[in-house]
Amino acid sequence: MELELNVTYITLDGFVQVYKYRYLYFVIMFTVYILILCCNSTIVFLIVVKKSFHEPMYIFIAALLLNSVMLSTVIYPKLLIDFLSERPIMSYSACLFQFSLYYSLGGSEFLLLLAMAYDRYVSICKPLQYPVIMRQTTINILLALAWIVPSSQVAVTAILMSQKEICSFTFDGLFCTNTIYKLLCEQLESATVFDIVVLFNVAVLPVAFIFFTYARILVISYRSCKEVRRKAAQTCLPHLIVLISYSCLCACDVISGLESNVPKTVRLIMTLQIVTYNPLFNPIIYGLKMKEISKQLKRLFYTVKMN
Repeated sequence: MELELNVTYITLDGFVQVYKYRYLYFVIMFTVYILILCCNSTIVFLIVVKKSFHEPMYIFIAALLLNSVMLSTVIYPKLLIDFLSERPIMSYSACLFQFSLYYSLGGSEFLLLLAMAYDRYVSICKPLQYPVIMRQTTINILLALAWIVPSSQVAVTAILMSQKEICSFTFDGLFCTNTIYKLLCEQLESATVFDIVVLFNVAVLPVAFIFFTYARILVISYRSCKEVRRKAAQTCLPHLIVLISYSCLCACDVISGLESNVPKTVRLIMTLQIVTYNPLFNPIIYGLKMKEISKQLKRLFYTVKMN
């Protein structure tokens, strides 16, 4: 019975002095989670209810923010429970499920940013063809692919790992990331190779395509009038900021998973940054930098204040 328990459950050992600071951790992360839910949901609500926002650019922004909410919900509730637990544990199957959702939604973020970049590319570089190319069918296909492609590929890795025996029952992390490979009794070469393919498909290729589209937009904008340059800067700058920050955080996640000598405190900070920065700052960036969204937010807050 004890052996079965050990095989089934793993201990999450990524917390730093959790007993001493558990309530501080809980209050901070609970506040961050509520802010993430409120900020992202507010902008998604505006985009849904305002017919003037029913355009591809805003639809993709809403999808990106919704993806942030789902990603946060995969992590934060369990994280908050663990802060108050005497011994943070998790079943191995639940860990694999969290691993799958975390990297599926993480990959979806890159593909949604790719869809947004493609939308801006068509809008600025091929304005006359924009209504024909960016039809509702095209939007639906891009959104479906953004969520289906990463989830289907990451699921293969999770299935391969579920069929292997684990020899370590202590996980060096706050939640289940690629560090989970260190629990296996033997190195899973097939999963490692497949992970490289997945990383290339859902991160490297999308980032390369995004930078290509932005380079084309920059060339076209430079050759065009001041109004085109203003439009390009207003709509592309927020996307570029989000892309760079998210890419850096993902690089940190990959490095921390591969490098075993990272101090626990450093790993804790890097992990919390990954699940905090983008979900919290994406709505702020789009709310402040996107002129129309900023205008509607001001009207919404003014209406609430008057009531």
